Amino acid sequence: MVGKTSPYDEEFSDKAEMSFLDHLEVLRWHLVRSAIAVMLFMTLAFVFKGFVFDKIILAPQSSDFLTYRLFCDLSHWLELGNKLCFEDISFSLINIAMSGQFTTHILVSAIAGFIMAFPYILIEVWRFISPGLKKSERRSAMALVFWGTVLFMIGVLFGYYIIAPLSVQFLGNYTVSSAVSNSISLNSYISTLTSIVIACAIVFQLPIIVYFLSKVGIITPQLMKTYRRHSIVIVLILSAIITPPDITSQILVAIPLVFLYELSIFISRMVVRKSTI
Repeated sequence: MVGKTSPYDEEFSDKAEMSFLDHLEVLRWHLVRSAIAVMLFMTLAFVFKGFVFDKIILAPQSSDFLTYRLFCDLSHWLELGNKLCFEDISFSLINIAMSGQFTTHILVSAIAGFIMAFPYILIEVWRFISPGLKKSERRSAMALVFWGTVLFMIGVLFGYYIIAPLSVQFLGNYTVSSAVSNSISLNSYISTLTSIVIACAIVFQLPIIVYFLSKVGIITPQLMKTYRRHSIVIVLILSAIITPPDITSQILVAIPLVFLYELSIFISRMVVRKSTI
């Protein structure tokens, strides 16, 4: 029957008509559930510290790490000899604080908990904003939850398997003199690794951010095209910040960032086109 609404739509309509304080109460519970999800995954990572540290966190320190083997295989396939093969890691990790290993354990567990709970956090975000959206917009928002999760995980994997190993190799083996050996603190190693991974995961959310900014009219495809050259400069600056100071790592970061920018232009064009229909 024309004009008839489903119980699902009525539920969302009731939620959309709540007062400001009611919205704050709903938001509080969304945040609580997200925090509980992070805590659960954090506890899981804390319990399985052997796997988290030996197989994941400390793995780039090993010369048998997957990325190093793939680069070496590529070098041989291109008949370049060992030019793309990496040297053995020449630094050792040390702990210089009484509670250093324990606090590092908690920090790594918290970061792992956030990464694993990220898809659920996005679902909670969608559940909070969906009552204020139209039916068609809810479907689009749900798709953004999916693609936001995919891009986040791609960013995590890109940071972990590409940028982090190159950073560990370059910074860990770099010396100013043969008389000086590298004994790197555990906290410094963990900070470098996690900051790279989280930075890449956030940067890979660019298409999602552009979608929302285009939706509210702050960004247009024409504006992004106009500032394309400026964006390339910004991409190179971001690449220099995220990566160690060697040209190979910066190029490896810059290429996907440029691709994401071009993808964002396409997304912005689609959003503007739909809004004018």
